[in-house]
Amino acid sequence: MIILTTSEVSQAISVIPRDYFSEFTMSIRDDSTNVTKLYPINTATQVGNYLNFNNIFDPKLVKNHFFDLRLFVNFNFWNTNFNFWQLDNQLWNKDDGEVKDIYRDRIFCTDQDINQLQNNRFYQLNEGQYVEYNGFDNTYIVP
Repeated sequence: MIILTTSEVSQAISVIPRDYFSEFTMSIRDDSTNVTKLYPINTATQVGNYLNFNNIFDPKLVKNHFFDLRLFVNFNFWNTNFNFWQLDNQLWNKDDGEVKDIYRDRIFCTDQDINQLQNNRFYQLNEGQYVEYNGFDNTYIVP
């Protein structure tokens, strides 16, 4: 699961895809409203086994919502076909509606500071709603 925020600035996403492409389409579907938004990604870079890219979400993501993430390459787009045409002229005339999924995952949107590796901070469902009070000395045992 990928954790993102409601920020309006660019957010970094790093995934291990099935295949590596520098240009693809990212689809985000809100599970609550069933609204899908497409984002063209054309600056992805491969670093080791990871595919890294940045994206600005417009409209911004909704806090405490889950989203379905899908990265795919649509071979009917002209730019993708042009890139393949440079490698093989036979593929240029092919228009079969092929869409190749390269990654699928879930996204959760929250503004909480989550850093499990360094600070051991986990997501708290009721953050700020319930405060534990520990002001009593419970060491006294009644005889």
